[in-house]
Amino acid sequence: MTIQDYLQDKKRMVDQRLTTLLQTNVPQFSRLYESMNYSLLAGGKRLRPVLFLATLEALGKDPEPYLDVACALECVHTYSLIHDDLPCMDNDDLRRGKPTNHVVYGAGLATLAGDGLLTFAFELMARQTGLDADKLRQCIAVFARAAGPAGMVGGQAFDLESEGNKSIGLDGLKLLHRMKTGVIFEAAINLAAILGDATEKQRRIFDTYALQMGLTFQITDDILDFTGDEQTLGKPVGSDARNNKATYVTIFSLPEARRMAEQAAAEAVKAVQLLGDDAWFLRDLVTYMLTRVS
Repeated sequence: MTIQDYLQDKKRMVDQRLTTLLQTNVPQFSRLYESMNYSLLAGGKRLRPVLFLATLEALGKDPEPYLDVACALECVHTYSLIHDDLPCMDNDDLRRGKPTNHVVYGAGLATLAGDGLLTFAFELMARQTGLDADKLRQCIAVFARAAGPAGMVGGQAFDLESEGNKSIGLDGLKLLHRMKTGVIFEAAINLAAILGDATEKQRRIFDTYALQMGLTFQITDDILDFTGDEQTLGKPVGSDARNNKATYVTIFSLPEARRMAEQAAAEAVKAVQLLGDDAWFLRDLVTYMLTRVS
């Protein structure tokens, strides 16, 4: 199976489950649920849930019983996109090739749709059956920290405060992007490590891989915002420059950003090779990221 085939296969699994999740029998709530589903079912690569499922497989576990955990990851990711696009944040009008949530439903309902997806993600995790209480507690703690003020929300706040400031340096840029983007990738892998009974050695490998894989993704995302095609990406290009965002391209240069992405990918591949052929997807994913166009 090629990496593209694997991505599509797991994406189909996640998409099929997502279509069944958000429903209400309260007519007064129907537009809220419509707004949540509008963004949740708009497509996307489903990379975070796929990464979670692939890590479970690398540990020899059947991922299907944990599909709702994968969907919870996608709910949190979609919530972050809705809020990131709001007029008070990046004020973008295109996401996944469609008008952003606030363009269709208004800023108020879009904000509530994001809130709904975030809290529903934890309901999904709490529904998970077949786990002892301690494992479930560990999973919820990891997930909450990654999504909250010590993780993604903190990264978003730092991003807002850094607009127009290109002097934050490499350490500041790494912190910003790790918290804004990489931390949910790390959470996906850490959740799989908990549920897949990873050894301490395997967890150290996953920690290194997650950090470098997230860095590879973010640098290539910065490059695509500079060089990509809006129709292919399904979102506006050049928004980082318009919003005076600190990125690997705006702080360094396009050639240097590409070199840094290649270095991060090489470090991720080196780490995961220790897991053998069962981790082939994790290994090939970072190489695939270097050439992605969306």
